[in-house]
Amino acid sequence: MSGVKSCRMIPMHRGQYRMKIYERESFGGQSHEMMDDCDNVMDRYRMNDCQSCNVMDGHWLMYEQPQYRGKMMYMRPGEYRSFRDMGMSGMRFMSMRRITDM
Repeated sequence: MSGVKSCRMIPMHRGQYRMKIYERESFGGQSHEMMDDCDNVMDRYRMNDCQSCNVMDGHWLMYEQPQYRGKMMYMRPGEYRSFRDMGMSGMRFMSMRRITDM
């Protein structure tokens, strides 16, 4: 089955975008603060996995594959200690982009 599985209104955001990604759950392991899109976490940060994050500013989309491909997850400001606990067991996030066009 293909097609749209969910739809959500995203609030307008003005200002900077900031998100800190972590290699392990509960904000563990290697971490990097992002303020821009990243098409490949492995190439840019040498991280082979992203299992938690803290979105400080802006709204983001996280994708399971590099180059913004595969399943995606909408992330609004907040702490995400475990993607597994959010029902995304076995999913790795390998690219992220800011939601800027509205």
